[in-house]
Amino acid sequence: MVSDLFVSRGGEKLQAAIENWKLEIEDLIVLDVGSSTGGFVDCLLQNGAKKVYALDIAYGELAWKLRNDKRVVVMERTNILYLESLPSSSVIPAKAGIHKNNKWIPHQVRDDDTKVDIVTIDAGWTKLELVLPVVKKFLKSDGLIIALLKPHYETDKKNLVKGVVRPELVKSVKDQVIKSLQVSGYRVQDMMESPILGGAGNKEYLLKIVPNPV
Repeated sequence: MVSDLFVSRGGEKLQAAIENWKLEIEDLIVLDVGSSTGGFVDCLLQNGAKKVYALDIAYGELAWKLRNDKRVVVMERTNILYLESLPSSSVIPAKAGIHKNNKWIPHQVRDDDTKVDIVTIDAGWTKLELVLPVVKKFLKSDGLIIALLKPHYETDKKNLVKGVVRPELVKSVKDQVIKSLQVSGYRVQDMMESPILGGAGNKEYLLKIVPNPV
């Protein structure tokens, strides 16, 4: 759904977190996991991000204005769970960018030393506990992760009623996800409710996450 301020309502969710936590995004490099239409990407750019890697497993969903923004590195048909490096080119050719195993083809320019200042995550069906260990290798040691926690994607389908988590289970699902993150090398610094309900009216949360020191 289109937002008045961003290409999708996701931008409003991220904007609320940026304002609530008083985050400075200007001149930072960001990896956005699960970009879809690009609500997060749009929000990041409007807050002054220098470069945004817009990654999504789908193809053709990123809004046209973002696709043509020189600050955006389009990474379509890309599964974060199999990503080994971030590209240095501004756009990844849709037909020539990825093998079936989601690795960059031999002639694709690579920059294995690329590190980002922030990782933003709205990965839908892929659980956070699977995404976080992967993105850690792309994040600077003093970097930050902002993740959208969607309890309806984190719990068993048996706990859903018409796509909505049963109200009495929302807190336990949220707490279990946070616990799993904190035992996998991360620390949740802060958390807030999303100002907008998710699909079918589900409550969602934004997490401010940092890696634990090695």
